[in-house]
Amino acid sequence: MNLLKNNAKTIIAVDKILTTAIYIFYPALIVYLAVSCRGNWMTELMPYIVVPGVSFVLVSIFRHLYNAPRPYDEPGAPEPIIKKDSPGKSFPSRHVFSIFIIAVTAFMVQPVSGILIGIAGVILAIIRVAGGVHYPRDVIAGAIIGVALGLIGYAIL
Repeated sequence: MNLLKNNAKTIIAVDKILTTAIYIFYPALIVYLAVSCRGNWMTELMPYIVVPGVSFVLVSIFRHLYNAPRPYDEPGAPEPIIKKDSPGKSFPSRHVFSIFIIAVTAFMVQPVSGILIGIAGVILAIIRVAGGVHYPRDVIAGAIIGVALGLIGYAIL
């Protein structure tokens, strides 16, 4: 645990950088797709908005109903390195879910970018656990659900 506390600034910085980067990347991807559409932009663009959007809402509803405790919710647990004010709603990790469904979305457009975002997703998952805001099961489930809903959604649409 000392190693984590010594690296608290790094954990916090990497969490913020990856989270901010992915939330900038996704809208930029949508703009790129809108500009590069060759036919009906509604049919070409909509899957890239609907699949992540509907999936995000479904995961959010599930998290709210399931309301799993976070590591710092446990009695005697240390304060998390990544500051979080709200209790519960830990399973699955929505940060990790989001980066992985965006990785699948990017992969559909440009496979190399999807793979790079997936690698960033693995790093974010590790950071969220090391930062004390998620259990390993939360981030693993977030990654699996993000990939699964992305693949299913794009196969349907």
